[in-house]
Amino acid sequence: MRKSVVAIVGRPNVGKSTIFNRLVGERISIVEDVPGVTRDRIYAESEWLNHQFNVIDTGGIDLSNEPLIVQIREQAQVAIDEADVIIFLVNGRDGITAADEEVAQILYKSNKPIVLAVNKIDNYEMQDLLYEYYALGLGQPFPISGTHGRGIGDVLDETVKHFPTDLGSEEDDDRIHFSLIGRPNVGKSSLVNAMLGEERVIVSDTAGTTKDAIDTEFKRDSREFKIIDTAGMRKRGKVYENTEKYSVLRALKAIERSDVVLVVLDAETGIIEQDKKIAGYAHEAGKAIVIVVNKWDTVDSEQDRMKKFEDDIRQQFQFLSYAPVVFLSASTKKRIHTLMPKVIEASENHAKRVKTNLLNEVVEDALAMNPTPSIKGQKMKILYTTQVATKPPTFVVFVNDPSLMHFTYERFLENRIREAFGFEGSPIKIYARQRS
Repeated sequence: MRKSVVAIVGRPNVGKSTIFNRLVGERISIVEDVPGVTRDRIYAESEWLNHQFNVIDTGGIDLSNEPLIVQIREQAQVAIDEADVIIFLVNGRDGITAADEEVAQILYKSNKPIVLAVNKIDNYEMQDLLYEYYALGLGQPFPISGTHGRGIGDVLDETVKHFPTDLGSEEDDDRIHFSLIGRPNVGKSSLVNAMLGEERVIVSDTAGTTKDAIDTEFKRDSREFKIIDTAGMRKRGKVYENTEKYSVLRALKAIERSDVVLVVLDAETGIIEQDKKIAGYAHEAGKAIVIVVNKWDTVDSEQDRMKKFEDDIRQQFQFLSYAPVVFLSASTKKRIHTLMPKVIEASENHAKRVKTNLLNEVVEDALAMNPTPSIKGQKMKILYTTQVATKPPTFVVFVNDPSLMHFTYERFLENRIREAFGFEGSPIKIYARQRS
């Protein structure tokens, strides 16, 4: 089930980033200390009253070389397209400005739920500043202070009331759900067309959980697949061409609903930082991943060139060491036949469950090969290991003291588990727990 999306919209210098940080709290920090995983402050997870949701900070969307009012309008349009609920932020000390009125008009016409938050109301003596904001026609203004955290809970209470109840769940669906992500112009749409054109068996185009998403279903060798949100990725418009960060927003919705994510790279331009950012989101979401190098027909495709490119991928994407790499050309369909077997394998490994007795035999052998190290005179004892979840495969190692589980030993255990059971294409998670 996808998460609801909340966007924070407003003109510059009203405190959007401060409110964003308040909403996401510690989740903005690096969750996983793995080389190559990069972060972008434009999008993060939050939780309120048992509701998990994603937050967009439109202040992080860089629309440079644009007049201010155009820039504000375009950022508001991004929020309208992506959000389920919009928090419209104004500066209570400035009064209503022309830019505020411009944004209010756009939001009013959007038919999206709007929560009007008046920032920099630091104490109750400033309450009288609120009344003029009723003139915006967006309902009750909520007084808040981003600096002091005042009123944030009231805004979130109102926000979660407007979350849609029909986000949909596909957990019982036997089809393999996959999406293609990547920066603009790497050939995602061409690759979709190449896959569907080769298979020639399209079942249907069905509306997805996002407003304008179209999910394409097809069959191959009696297996059913669903390509997620291909229409959304083809969306055009000046605002989307002006900012590569928009591709991150688009990709995240598709990632949430996918079993397998295809990270598409451009063989001509090579790897850039944006590729790693987008791939990092799929990795953090725990999805199965296949790296696809498209436009391979346009470069020297000698075997040594392919190996050099893959070596570069392994260096740049160290956090995706488990992901297979497929080289192909969507335009000529060269090597296109190698893709779907990897998608199927990654999906099956993502859902794989290992028997407990076999798992413990592997862990015991690992201990015999490499006993747990002593940390400050204490030695970790592994008592029992079990798999507690799939998608991604998740293992709990019961130990005498979880603080003694060093990340290097956790990585050693992961490598031993992978050697024994495969899991190519799928991340696996390992947690140390104290046995009660």
